[in-house]
Amino acid sequence: MVKKKKKKRAQLPFRLNILFFVVFLSFSVLILQLGVVQILNGDSFQEEIERTIEDTSKVPVPRGKIYDSNHDVVVDNKAQYSITYTPNKGVQAKDRLKVAETLAEFISMDTDGITERNRQEYWYLKNKDEAESRVSDEEAEEMGNTEFYDMVLDRISEDEINNFSEEEEEVIAIKKELDKAQSLTPQIVKNEDVTSEEYARVAEHLDVLPGVNATTDWNREYPYDDTFRNLIGSITSQEEGIPGDQEDYYVTRGYSRNDRVGKNGLEEQYEDVLRGTKEQIRYSTDKGGNVVNTETVVEGERGKDVVLTIDMEFQERVDEIVREELDKAISEAPYENRNMEDALAVVMDPQTGELLAVSGQSYDREENEFNNTASKALYDAHRPGSIIKGATMLAGYESEVITPGQTFYDAPIKIAGTEEKASWKNLGLVNDLNALQQSSNVYMFNIAMRMGGEYNYQRNETVAFDSGAWQEMRNYFRQFGLGSETGIDFPFESTGYVGSQGNAGNFMDYAIGQFDTYTTMQMAQYVATIANDGYRVRPHFLKEIRNPVASEDNLGSLYHHQNTDVLNRIQMDQDKIERVQEGFRQVFQTSNGTGYSYFGSKNYNPAGKTGTAENEVYDEDGGGVEQYTENLSLVGYAPFDEPEIAFAVIVPNTGDASGINHYIGEGILDTYFDLKEDRSESDEEENEDE
Repeated sequence: MVKKKKKKRAQLPFRLNILFFVVFLSFSVLILQLGVVQILNGDSFQEEIERTIEDTSKVPVPRGKIYDSNHDVVVDNKAQYSITYTPNKGVQAKDRLKVAETLAEFISMDTDGITERNRQEYWYLKNKDEAESRVSDEEAEEMGNTEFYDMVLDRISEDEINNFSEEEEEVIAIKKELDKAQSLTPQIVKNEDVTSEEYARVAEHLDVLPGVNATTDWNREYPYDDTFRNLIGSITSQEEGIPGDQEDYYVTRGYSRNDRVGKNGLEEQYEDVLRGTKEQIRYSTDKGGNVVNTETVVEGERGKDVVLTIDMEFQERVDEIVREELDKAISEAPYENRNMEDALAVVMDPQTGELLAVSGQSYDREENEFNNTASKALYDAHRPGSIIKGATMLAGYESEVITPGQTFYDAPIKIAGTEEKASWKNLGLVNDLNALQQSSNVYMFNIAMRMGGEYNYQRNETVAFDSGAWQEMRNYFRQFGLGSETGIDFPFESTGYVGSQGNAGNFMDYAIGQFDTYTTMQMAQYVATIANDGYRVRPHFLKEIRNPVASEDNLGSLYHHQNTDVLNRIQMDQDKIERVQEGFRQVFQTSNGTGYSYFGSKNYNPAGKTGTAENEVYDEDGGGVEQYTENLSLVGYAPFDEPEIAFAVIVPNTGDASGINHYIGEGILDTYFDLKEDRSESDEEENEDE
């Protein structure tokens, strides 16, 4: 018994030793591991703890300004107070609601734009548990988070969202704007009608408004009001942002979805120039999404300034001339001119293509007011009438169906099975210059018949006609820009209507401007080509691009100057072009000329061509022709020997407005040269004072 007890006591220390040894080894391994972590990997783990994430945000800058050719501001940026919101990463809807509720204490908000969904989302956040309880666990298991959320909102009744107070409605409207914000990207909450008191209150309470800032924004301002506004175009609002159908285009070029961009007109055409360089801010955030540091890595710069070729003082006067003549015609003969709505004019430098004024005036009978619709000069096409006879004459020369000085007897032409065609009166024997001077239709008919293969016309008999003449003459016309793009720096332009190739009678109509249609811009380019010895230049609005400067009174350094772009020279001999130029001079400056009574006494040596085209206005209800009308047109240039101005005028669908085209053309030329003289005298006086 004694020996057994001693044996037991001998076994206990051995087991304890084994246990202590195992514990010792475990602690040794643990200490070793802690040492490895602390000594070898301590720095890397500390870096992981302190690790931050860097993101770059791009802040929009004001657009470039737009100036006229005299460096007067046409489009400016007007500074205005603005409340913005820039959320950190990970900000939740409940956080934005809290910000909205606080911000509503300091600003008022328009509530017209809030939707039923906005109200549902607000009610949900205020009553989350109750809202979610309306969807059973069984229903929730069968749907994703988005479907679950949509079902929760759907089960919020109309009564629950239609009795919010005015204060709650403002909170909803503010939260709607906050919800649009992307992480670390400024979103405008309010930038219209922000009072100085609202601005100050927000600025004083930024510590309780996380992400909110009181700053300044800009909006486009137009010192000349509606003048030329139709062609300047407009920009999108921040709510509109970049156009949805062009999202890929803009996003790949560094735009944010809420950026304001040019959506039409010259604002769209020169978007890349006017947009500027966004300020880039690098944000460092911790693992919780909190911003721990900010750094400006790219300084922002507002857009470059665009200088136009348009002379705004001249533009205003041209608009006034066009509007007054349109008003006078409609007022004096309201019934006869019941379908008369528009008067259009384009003025350009024929040698450079610089557009000096582009005017469109339209009468709104319902509102009894006139509107600026200058863009119609680029997309409304009309039958031009006799103004295109210069192109027809040159086509006759070049196709060798007539020669300079050739005569025809101007008397009515009758082809078997067709109506008689004639000039505005029987002119007797006329040569090419007489034909232009007195606007002979019959002379042009003979050119058309010969181009079609008929050299032996006999009254009331059929004529030979090769349909290939259509393409031949159209090819000649397109050399002047008639029926083709002018190349203007604008987002769109029409090339007019090209009629189907008809018979010989239709072709004769085409030769006098009674078939295809052209825009006023095309007509201006056409007459400028004749004035410019056959060189067709591209019309353009852009004169220069200037780098932005902080000064309000000075333009920045020159970034780009728009040079003259010669598109082509018409394939016709110079002496033939000069022959047509002489015919145009005689139209305005000789007693038999159709424009002589308006331009014969002018000292600026003008030349040009008058035109009238027959037109039909159809009853919209399908009752046939309501009224036979006339398109009255005029093209011209001056001075004849060294042209510095060319113009085109078209007044469609007149009933009784004889002379309106001449009055507008006369007013344009008189105003241009009077303004030039006034400025010259003013410059001389300034030089004398110096």
